[in-house]
Amino acid sequence: MKTPTYWKNKNILSVILLPLGWIYGLATALRLWIHTPQKVDAKVICVGNLTAGGTGKTPVAVSLAALLQQNGKNPYFVSRGYGGKLKDVLVDPKRHTAADVGDEPLLLARQAQVVINPQRYEGALLAEQEGADYIIMDDGFQNPYLYKDFSFIVVDGNFGFGNGFCIPAGPLREFKGLGLKRANAVIILGEDKHNLSGSFGKLPVFRGKTVAVSPSPLTYDVVAFAGIGRPEKFYQSLRDCGFKIVATKDFPDHHFYSEAELQELLDLGKKYKAPVYTTAKDFVKIPPRLQSKFKVLEITIEWENPAELANFLLR
Repeated sequence: MKTPTYWKNKNILSVILLPLGWIYGLATALRLWIHTPQKVDAKVICVGNLTAGGTGKTPVAVSLAALLQQNGKNPYFVSRGYGGKLKDVLVDPKRHTAADVGDEPLLLARQAQVVINPQRYEGALLAEQEGADYIIMDDGFQNPYLYKDFSFIVVDGNFGFGNGFCIPAGPLREFKGLGLKRANAVIILGEDKHNLSGSFGKLPVFRGKTVAVSPSPLTYDVVAFAGIGRPEKFYQSLRDCGFKIVATKDFPDHHFYSEAELQELLDLGKKYKAPVYTTAKDFVKIPPRLQSKFKVLEITIEWENPAELANFLLR
């Protein structure tokens, strides 16, 4: 789904939907309360959020795995493999496609081994059997079945918590106060435009930003498309690299592209005589025979204090 515009601010529509939001929040709280999470020997780190839509969890998870690897650890990712058909498998990027394991696991697998299983506890057991000493959950903060030794809440500094209401009235997956009580630290990505850093009490706050690692800053026209929670974040990254976006096309999060849609995008590029750019998450869903016709903007996380974050993780 695309992030609804009315999630950003309180308005008549969000107020009308507020009772449904209360029901959603209460249902999430009840689900978390009635289940007892199961523990594994490996340390489990959850990279989650309180809101629906893209906050940058996947690049954060990749960056945390890199920090652990740099300190001699063997982290594995455990993912439910949203959109994929295979379960309880180790992801092999040379053999598996996004239709097999989902789009995000293919990105995670570029950094470390990934286990796909909607039952996170069972996935963690397999990762442990394979030699994982740390397990990173990309998402899953509201999953009650696997015990988490440590949970990060990732917040988009530009979006914050939107209007502060639960789905469908707003973007929250659960009541904000209850979620923060279960968190161990907060990561704010990008400029903190809502002065959030002072609202987390004693929770440690780490700061970072997404930066493009390729291509080099250029100044020519591009066509851009994305199937993520907040496509505008991707478009802004392109602008930050010096590109001028002449046309855009938005798709729902985790969207799988048809041949006709991809051809339409290529035709749009021809119309404007411009290359067609997309995200790494979308690029892995393009058939290999067509990938050479598209450009991808790779991003990474640049931490304000990476050494402090690494030490914090290892403690």
